[in-house]
Amino acid sequence: QVQLVESGGGLVQAGGSLRLSCEASERTFNDRCMGWFRQVRSLEREFVAAIQGGGGSTSYGDSVKGRFTISRDNAKNTVYLQMNNMKPEDTAVYYCAARPWILCGQSEYHYWGQGTQVTVSS
Repeated sequence: QVQLVESGGGLVQAGGSLRLSCEASERTFNDRCMGWFRQVRSLEREFVAAIQGGGGSTSYGDSVKGRFTISRDNAKNTVYLQMNNMKPEDTAVYYCAARPWILCGQSEYHYWGQGTQVTVSS
């Protein structure tokens, strides 16, 4: 069972930056695609970004392209989401997720963290 623990959420003003971290509990972290999603209340969970196992290719949701950057440190079993030029519409609970495979997509993530709240004030 993979356990994912997010940290780094909080309150930031519009135009500011935050960095989220997600630490995984297993040694096979390197072999997994890791992703970030976000959700506002009961709305559908939205894909934010993903990074291929081993630190290869990345992909982003249209609403965050050019502002957010996903990266990973395989030695620390940790994936990051650097969020710059933040907007009030970025306010959401952000979730870290892991796929069973190296290659990424926007679905079939089998493991999820508990979420961390990000609030952007105008």
